[in-house]
Amino acid sequence: MFLYEKNFELQKAKALENLKVALEKDLVDKDIISLLKKINSLENYFTTSSCSGRISVMQMPDFGDKLNAVWLGKWHREVELEEVLEAIGKHSEGMLWFMLHSPILHISAKTLEDAVGLLNLAISCGFKHSNIKSISHKKLVVEIRSTERMDVPLGMNGELWVSEDYLRKVVEIANLQLRRAKEKLRKLENEIERLLKA
Repeated sequence: MFLYEKNFELQKAKALENLKVALEKDLVDKDIISLLKKINSLENYFTTSSCSGRISVMQMPDFGDKLNAVWLGKWHREVELEEVLEAIGKHSEGMLWFMLHSPILHISAKTLEDAVGLLNLAISCGFKHSNIKSISHKKLVVEIRSTERMDVPLGMNGELWVSEDYLRKVVEIANLQLRRAKEKLRKLENEIERLLKA
């Protein structure tokens, strides 16, 4: 038996306590809470982190410098062009980016067999970029991730490089992709619910 199997129950109890605190502080995306609860109800799994997918506008001092980046707007839902324009209006320095990131979940599994089973289930629900993120003597983590992603440079140092018409198209595409990603989350939740009833 691997160490991560021996310590699984202890790690799960700690992770569930952390989730409880995050829920109390309203730090968890509302539209993923139901899925997290279902996954955590499964005996051989627990969630460690999650995001239900987001659209954002970010100001980055230098290309790739996410450590010092500033969120000008962040939404875990579809957005209106006006909201994006308002966020862009806050841009003053560095690179300006419009981004869409797909949902992402990190889930600890008790055994390698459990991890592979969850990975296959996630891929069958459309989360094609899912993988076993970590396998060591301490932990076994499955990353559930989809293909939807956009990283669009919009301007620099207060200057906007694109027109409002272009932005409207970008927002439409991002909303469509986010809608598709959220559908995959619902599909995954339905499959987890079936496991709970089995």
